Amino acid sequence: MILTFTEGFFLGAGLIIAIGAQNAFVLRQGLLRSNVFIICLICAVSDALLIVIGIAGIGALIEQNAGLLKIVAFAGAAFLLGYALIAAKNAFYPKPMAIQSDKALALKPAIATVLAFTFLNPHVYLDTVVLIGSISAQHMGFQRVAFGAGAVLASFVWFFALGYGARWLAPLFAKAIAWQILDMFIALVMMALAFSLIWRFSA
Repeated sequence: MILTFTEGFFLGAGLIIAIGAQNAFVLRQGLLRSNVFIICLICAVSDALLIVIGIAGIGALIEQNAGLLKIVAFAGAAFLLGYALIAAKNAFYPKPMAIQSDKALALKPAIATVLAFTFLNPHVYLDTVVLIGSISAQHMGFQRVAFGAGAVLASFVWFFALGYGARWLAPLFAKAIAWQILDMFIALVMMALAFSLIWRFSA
């Protein structure tokens, strides 16, 4: 049981700990110390919900529905490109964190943004619902539950560590150039993800 739990934890961690739109947004909110708890909680609970759905057997069904994945892929690509343009614009007009924090997203827009990053990203479904769901099929009964619990715990640990750990970088991001580099990096990541989705699902 413990080994199965550990297997799920490290698989979940390996899939989640990657530079992507969702993680970049959590990092930014953490640096601004803006709605950190609710943003981290939404990310972790959303992952947990998708993992449970995948383990329940929906992963195999979605994997066979190419049309649904394509629709989600293009919607996600459009959203990522839009956010990439915003990040690129911010990179050309960088401001120190003391000023930037005054313009941090309010709670409702922040929630809407993180939900879009989460549920408009096809990779989230591929990683949680399809991949974790498929691998969990190797286990039965409580072993499968332990596997899923490990993956869920990895999500909670990662997002809260990222959100609250970002504040240690606050002195660095008191300089405008640091925000400029971060925003440009985010813009490039967003565009790369968007074009990879378009290329992958346009065939």
